[in-house]
Amino acid sequence: MIAALLLSFGVIFVAELGDKSQLMAMTYALRYRWWVVLLAITVATTAVHAVSVFFGHFLGLSIPSDVMSILAGLAMLVFGLWTIRGDHLDDDEAVKADRVGASVFFAVMSSFFLAELGDKTMLATITLSTNNDWLGVWIGSTIGMVAADALAIAIGALLGKHLPERTIARGAATLFFGFAAWLLWEGLSDAGTVTVIATLTAVVVLLGIGAVYIRHLRKSAAAARIPDDESAARTIAR
Repeated sequence: MIAALLLSFGVIFVAELGDKSQLMAMTYALRYRWWVVLLAITVATTAVHAVSVFFGHFLGLSIPSDVMSILAGLAMLVFGLWTIRGDHLDDDEAVKADRVGASVFFAVMSSFFLAELGDKTMLATITLSTNNDWLGVWIGSTIGMVAADALAIAIGALLGKHLPERTIARGAATLFFGFAAWLLWEGLSDAGTVTVIATLTAVVVLLGIGAVYIRHLRKSAAAARIPDDESAARTIAR
């Protein structure tokens, strides 16, 4: 149980760095009392990870551990690429964070619960619970996420500014790739030739798709900055 708790804590803590929900926590902390935000996040996280562990635990009971290690490794690879991509709040989420009504606690709790459904931290918790102690994963993942969001709340409440997202994203992605390599090694150590070839092919495909997608995002971002730069230049000329 202790090993599952520590592993889950580390994975989820890293996954949460620079994530959308951490940015939401920081935004809430700029406007509301930190302890209300932290308590609401803790309740929402406990509920979401309880659901994740339930499905992951019972799903994992019927799948061989080596297969789960390979799938977990591929999942961690995806999480690493996802983290490199970066995250941001869209307009609707920013409005929710800035215009919360009287019931701050329930507003924060519900928004975090919905934001985490299908997020990479939920998928990581499901993955970890398939072949680890479910109680340890539940406790560790919950503490890991709350700790990461508490860091964002502290920054938002005390300093009023964001963490350097690009640096955090690169560090988190590196750790995810490390987890991926470790899990894939465990799964493939006694695997047959067909499984090894299929897994390596999947890795190459995922890396290729990820590289193309990230390159597309960066080109789009660069193209979006050009009109702004031109407008600024015209303003200075006037």
